[in-house]
Amino acid sequence: MLIRVFLGHLVVALGLLLPYPVCEATTLGAVVNVVPLEKSGGNMVRAHYTVISALPCPTFSGVCQTGEDCVVHTTSLPYTGQKPASGWCVRQWQRTIPSNYRANVNLGSNVNVFLFLWAGPSNQSNPLRLNQPPYCSLPPPLRARVNCLHHFPLTVKDLDGDTVLCRFAQADLGECLDCPQYNFLKMEEETCTLLYNGKSSAGQYSVQLMVEDFPRQTQTNKRKALSSIPLHLSLTVEEASSSCTAEPVTTGLTPTGGATIYVLPYEQINVSVTFHSDLESVSEIVVVGPPGLFRTALDTKGSLATMNLTWIRSPNNLPPLLPLCFLANTNSLQSEPRCVWLYQRQMETFPTGTELTCGKTEMHLVLPISTLKNLIVSELQLNHPSCSVTSNSTHVMASISLTGCGTKRVHSGSEMVYTNTLRSVRNTVISRQPTLIMPIACRFPGVETKGPRYAINMPSEQETFGLVKFWLEFYRPGEGPMANRTKIPKFRHLLPSSQRVRRETSVRTASRLDTLDLHVFSNTSLDRAELMVGKCMESETEDMADSLCILDQGCSAGNGTLEILTSTSTVRVFRINLSTIKTKGTMMYVECTVYLCVTTRPSQKCPDQCDRASSNQVMVDSVLTRSYTVRSGSVSLVPTTAALATTTVVPATTPTGTISTTAAPTTTASNAPAEDSNMTVGVVLAVIHVLLQGLLHH
Repeated sequence: MLIRVFLGHLVVALGLLLPYPVCEATTLGAVVNVVPLEKSGGNMVRAHYTVISALPCPTFSGVCQTGEDCVVHTTSLPYTGQKPASGWCVRQWQRTIPSNYRANVNLGSNVNVFLFLWAGPSNQSNPLRLNQPPYCSLPPPLRARVNCLHHFPLTVKDLDGDTVLCRFAQADLGECLDCPQYNFLKMEEETCTLLYNGKSSAGQYSVQLMVEDFPRQTQTNKRKALSSIPLHLSLTVEEASSSCTAEPVTTGLTPTGGATIYVLPYEQINVSVTFHSDLESVSEIVVVGPPGLFRTALDTKGSLATMNLTWIRSPNNLPPLLPLCFLANTNSLQSEPRCVWLYQRQMETFPTGTELTCGKTEMHLVLPISTLKNLIVSELQLNHPSCSVTSNSTHVMASISLTGCGTKRVHSGSEMVYTNTLRSVRNTVISRQPTLIMPIACRFPGVETKGPRYAINMPSEQETFGLVKFWLEFYRPGEGPMANRTKIPKFRHLLPSSQRVRRETSVRTASRLDTLDLHVFSNTSLDRAELMVGKCMESETEDMADSLCILDQGCSAGNGTLEILTSTSTVRVFRINLSTIKTKGTMMYVECTVYLCVTTRPSQKCPDQCDRASSNQVMVDSVLTRSYTVRSGSVSLVPTTAALATTTVVPATTPTGTISTTAAPTTTASNAPAEDSNMTVGVVLAVIHVLLQGLLHH
């Protein structure tokens, strides 16, 4: 049995030493950030694991055992990357473990990583408090090049203000099964910077580190660490094919490394990351961050590549400090990794006697003055100073609009949350007066809540999406406001071969256009709102009496209509093959059913209408407007220098609400009543926390 265990450990150690993966999935990085549990006196900790694995992405089997305090973080938008060549993904979970811990952690059937940590409860600077171990960020897999110097700054932080040092793990201390030592790597312990001198062969190397905190009063070499936290990295060294100084660099509004971003409850944080690369175009911006981080698609313009990151602080059991790391990869180059901290500010409970009620259009706050010790009431202000905060001898009062006063709307899980903040605002540079920061929120769940405890209401469509307008425009391919997308189009669906044959063999009429682009627009300004197009019909008569379906649920109806992909969520463009239109004359009319959709989670998109399984989930994960019918004026089917359509406005007779519109190039649009949606959303009246404490205000 002992021989079997030894051989098992030996295989794992040898796997870390080999320059290339030896199994389907290997560990490309790992970190465990821990939070001591007060109720155990610090003898138990809540460990937050982040492990980077080579593809294929492992399952969570083996992570949690029955009866354990263990939670896995599943997501519909996992962290992934293409470089190094094997590709990788991230797995995250949390588990309660002893503060002195060493174990082989199995993830799925292929990933096994040995982790050692020690988080002693002692706090030499304050014996009444548990020591808070340092927090370590885990960057995406690192890349370097032969004969090129590289330095990799690691981002660490200690909430107690202790001194933090980084060093290589040592086998004689039981910190690893076998700790490979490389003469081409050096660790600057005080700055936590990993240095690569370029004197290695190409390959993949495992780097095992320990991050430790020390009391500030004595010299580092004469004291014992308060805690030791494992940090495993991977370094892939590739043959150099260009200058050693050609790596992508950050630019624009990209936050500096080590920056701290403070996050209030239900606050939405937006981070813009931009890299500049002259030699090679950026192929990916890769990220490792907290669960629930939303990332937009990579946007490249010339030598610039940008990605926007969004995180909403929902109720969670995550650590107060959350690392967020990112870097850029090209085919053969990598930028310096950069990490920032999201700091979840701790809030106290509401003062006794505070009341917050949520109406259909307003939040009403009543706060007893007796609870605001030494606060200057006249300094209290909401997000926008135009909304007044009043008071009498006993209470502070505020009526806060859901669509004004600086109120922000965010999506938390399946809920829509309206948030504002009451805070002290003063012009003095330094003050010893206490400061109030009180986040307040109204939450709207995505499912109906029954019972006498709750009020069942929903903000109106206009409050959510604004004053909604839709319109249709028609252009020849490569013309109009979306010409840059339609000139060399990228289609959503490839045209079936049978339709290609039909187009190629159809009889063309010299006086008729071959194709026409239908543009569907909405004016909504709501972030992340998506325009959805249902059925579109074509007719040669204004009354649409004899009509042909050219789109069904936004999908091709088998007649050669294809969607052209755009980067704007409130515009949909469809290319119509006019050889399939049976209209005998030179004019046609088009009528479409349209609506808007926004998901309740930033990390998701509205359901694909062409995917029946996806569209069935719309009631659970999305908020919709009612359906509207938009009808064009007459659309010209012959080449002309004049407008493709007249400006005749024709009302529709469908049971849904109707917006009559003209066709392009000049269009008008008007609102009309729409039928009620079948979806009812309940309102839960809820409040969150308040910070009320004395501090120096700078």
